[in-house]
Amino acid sequence: MTHRDEAATDDAAELIAQLRELAGADPADVRQVVAEVLSALDRAAGGALREHLPEAIRVDAGLDSAASPAGR
Repeated sequence: MTHRDEAATDDAAELIAQLRELAGADPADVRQVVAEVLSALDRAAGGALREHLPEAIRVDAGLDSAASPAGR
């Protein structure tokens, strides 16, 4: 494993720990944070991320334009 891979793994572990901490407080807040993060990542990837996500997650994150409620 390269240094870059180790750093990415450490970052992912830290993010998971932070999400678990949030989930203890209010799972609805965590869903909102995750939806916002996925939306930002999808924008940064030029819309390519949504192709790899299950439909339910795309809808929750507002990435599935055909099924997204207006105003998201």
